[in-house]
Amino acid sequence: MNNLLDNFGTNCFSEKNLKNRVPDYVVKKFLEIKNGKAELTLEIADIIANAIKMWALEKGATHYTHWFQPLTDLTAEKHESFISINSDGTNMAKFSGKDLMKGESDTSSFPNGGLRSTFEARGYTAWDISSPMFLKGEEGCKTLYIPTAFIAYNGEALDKKVPLLRSINSIKEQALKIQKLLGDNETENINVTLGVEQEYFLVDKKFFYKRQDLVLSGKTVFGCLPPKGQQMNDHYYGMIKERIENFMAELDNELWKVGVMSKTKHNEVAPNQFEIALMFSTANVSVDQNQITMDMIKKVANRHNMVALLHEKPFQGVNGSGKHCNWSLSTDKGVNLYDPETLTENNLSFLVYLLAMIEGVDRYASALRATTATPGNDYRLGGHEAPPAIISIFLGDQLENILENIESVNFNNNSSSHPSEITVDKNISRIPKDISDRNRTSPMAFTGNKFEFRMPGSSSTPATSAAVINAMVGKVLSEYADKLEKATEKSFPKVVNDIIANAYKKHHRIIFNGNGYSEEWAKEAKKRGLTNEVASNTALRKMIDKDVLELTQEIGMLSEQESVARYNAYADRYVTQLSIESRTLIDIANKNILPSGLKYANLLADYIEKNSKYGKAFIKEQEEILKDVLANITSLRKEVKSLEKEINRVRNEKDLGKQTDLAKEKLVTGLEALRVPCDNLEKIIDKEYWNFPTFSDLLFKL
Repeated sequence: MNNLLDNFGTNCFSEKNLKNRVPDYVVKKFLEIKNGKAELTLEIADIIANAIKMWALEKGATHYTHWFQPLTDLTAEKHESFISINSDGTNMAKFSGKDLMKGESDTSSFPNGGLRSTFEARGYTAWDISSPMFLKGEEGCKTLYIPTAFIAYNGEALDKKVPLLRSINSIKEQALKIQKLLGDNETENINVTLGVEQEYFLVDKKFFYKRQDLVLSGKTVFGCLPPKGQQMNDHYYGMIKERIENFMAELDNELWKVGVMSKTKHNEVAPNQFEIALMFSTANVSVDQNQITMDMIKKVANRHNMVALLHEKPFQGVNGSGKHCNWSLSTDKGVNLYDPETLTENNLSFLVYLLAMIEGVDRYASALRATTATPGNDYRLGGHEAPPAIISIFLGDQLENILENIESVNFNNNSSSHPSEITVDKNISRIPKDISDRNRTSPMAFTGNKFEFRMPGSSSTPATSAAVINAMVGKVLSEYADKLEKATEKSFPKVVNDIIANAYKKHHRIIFNGNGYSEEWAKEAKKRGLTNEVASNTALRKMIDKDVLELTQEIGMLSEQESVARYNAYADRYVTQLSIESRTLIDIANKNILPSGLKYANLLADYIEKNSKYGKAFIKEQEEILKDVLANITSLRKEVKSLEKEINRVRNEKDLGKQTDLAKEKLVTGLEALRVPCDNLEKIIDKEYWNFPTFSDLLFKL
């Protein structure tokens, strides 16, 4: 335990480190800046930069980097050496306040989204003071990572962090206003909190590099399920293999060193699938820590001769990987605003915030769905492994009962409004029962004191979903505040009650506590007027719907130009990813599967010719196999030509909207069609002639 505590945060520059290295007035100013009560000056930045430089050098750092999150859902970094040469030829370590505050990256290769062209791709990275710096790298070549926001020369957002920070500021302002109106005069700050669960697969490195599809597209574009997959349910929460345990132990240690609060680890549902969960933190820090975690999973896996797959659906027929985002609001006094235990008739704040989420999700469901729209996630959503594309909220019977009877509920004397207990056995203590519980088929679920959004894909940053949740809840809270401000002291309780009752009445259609996988729910959702955007090409367009644009502009999260630019970047990514998958399968089909099929066909033909003298009965089965092989080879060649034609058709379409529709219509169906003969040949051809690691190798050999 002491070793754990001693190592935690050793490579993270904390406020404690700062306090030990700078005067008190600098610490005070730093905290004021961090809380938005003052602006960072070059004088203060110089003092902090010098303290950081000395700490980093003592730790063995040689470089620093402005670490940012472009629209790729990955992170980006350019490393600069601390070393500098004086005019007299002597060297020194240099790192100024200016170096800390601002970087100027070569940004021509990042998605421009229509905001800038390559020849004018000037962009800046600006230090995000709210997220701690950290060190990464081996001894002797460590780098100081400075979390930054990435903006264009004219201040436009070019990354995932800027909209998140803007949305956090907006909801903080509205939640503080609500708190004061509800009689809370002590709270000075509201925190958006986020806890992220990350799912991933591990495969042996020796198999990974023999699968061109995994290397190029992150997923398998062909392959048959083995006789055993996940149907025995023996992997989930099962015993962790020694090799994986060693990997997880090193992963935890590496994360703890940089201050990432890795809390739980376990086997997931599919073979060779795993999950890591981080402790709650402020949304901005949590997003950064998730990005660190994804990067660290890959690096540590590589050291253990494995490769981590963060694709949403690496293997057809087994569960894909998601990213569960647990969202809530809390005060600077430590009060969770989504904790129902505070629910009394004199304190209805919980219900105000609850209804703000319900109304926000109902009004802006399309925006929430758009945050999860990626080609990888399309393969995953709704497949009895992830929520459907229909946005709904699971509340649980107790909360729904309270809202249905809001006019008559006595909160001070009503057992339905308070958690009950579960009795198991006399030797086991009673277990407090949450006022709500999980529903794994629901995209959004209230889980006791927070909302869990289960729709994001494993490779995505949680920043986009969190920003939209902040925006929509903040917008609704601002409208509630307007109504409360007009209330008199006498009418105030009734106004609060009316807000809750009217919002529930108008928006309860979004609440569904049943099985989201069922066909009945799809029919019921349609009756309720809920949309079912099953594919990213149409889901992404909701980003630029009038009501969504008005929302993001009003709260200052994104301008119309910034939103349109993002749509362009994401739509282009959608087409590009499907094109890569299509070209990859064509390449493998032509250069590997087809030759394997022809070799096996020739082998069968030679056998038939040599043994035909023994009569038809002797060679009958071989002839049947040969017919199957040749038929699938013919089908493969046909589908290759068809898919090549569609790729060219998609590439030549100049209208981006039409291009995404074509990609969905022609490339997705073309991939499925070409996969059929490829998989059929895998079932037929002798393993000696099938030179690919199979799903059995990839999923069961670690």
